[in-house]
Amino acid sequence: MSALSQTRRGMASPQAREATGGEAAVWLWPGRALYAGPSLRLGPHSGSVACVAVGVDAPFTVRSAPGGELRARTALIPPRVRHQLTAGGDRMVFLYLDPGSAEDRACWARFTAGEHGVMTAHEAEAGLLVRAATIRARSPDRQIAVWADEVTGHEAASLTDPRIAAAMRRLIGADEPLPAALLAAELGLSESRFLRLFRERTGTSYRRFRLWAQMHRAGRALAAGENLTRAAADGYFASPSHFSTAFHAMFGLPPSALLSGPVTIRCLDPVV
Repeated sequence: MSALSQTRRGMASPQAREATGGEAAVWLWPGRALYAGPSLRLGPHSGSVACVAVGVDAPFTVRSAPGGELRARTALIPPRVRHQLTAGGDRMVFLYLDPGSAEDRACWARFTAGEHGVMTAHEAEAGLLVRAATIRARSPDRQIAVWADEVTGHEAASLTDPRIAAAMRRLIGADEPLPAALLAAELGLSESRFLRLFRERTGTSYRRFRLWAQMHRAGRALAAGENLTRAAADGYFASPSHFSTAFHAMFGLPPSALLSGPVTIRCLDPVV
């Protein structure tokens, strides 16, 4: 498994100073993204894709409207659900899954409790926590992939609808902005039909997933050592401030807060 990585070191962020979890790391690869490191002070946000949250050393709380508050060690938060996650310990792991993929669907079946759309209590929670505690910035790539497979119970990302799978691959690997009308025409669909089909098959909107694809591109630029300005441009954001605002809305903190402390970004398996 090939990888491109970049380690950034600087003054520790407020979140990192409050925790003892050490260096943070982000892995990006087709179908998935993973963060492991110090607990972060996250504001309310709404993701574009499903997120598996793991409290490595203590439970955390998830507050969503109108669902109230849940306390858990493992949780699966759907896309487009506005929520706020508050860590109770020093370290967290977040695994993000492409919506509508086979691994995304398999992952939902592995959670045994929850309410108001947020699932909790992974069926293999005890083992996941033990192995999550061993994840570090210098962990072998294979270890990260195996742990993600254990979370989802599925080794390969795939979609039941090949047309949507093709559209998602095009978005992740695109070297130019791709409007919905263009992809719809390539697939022989009207734009309205394509947009409905995309939402039906993935559970998220084309616009939200396109934003996720832009984040992937920006992340790959950061992994290659580019600054936030260049990363924003590579991700087709209108400006660095647009990138920062979108990142904050999706993940609950600005990218500068994540990058102000020691962090390693690694890209696994080149996009094809």
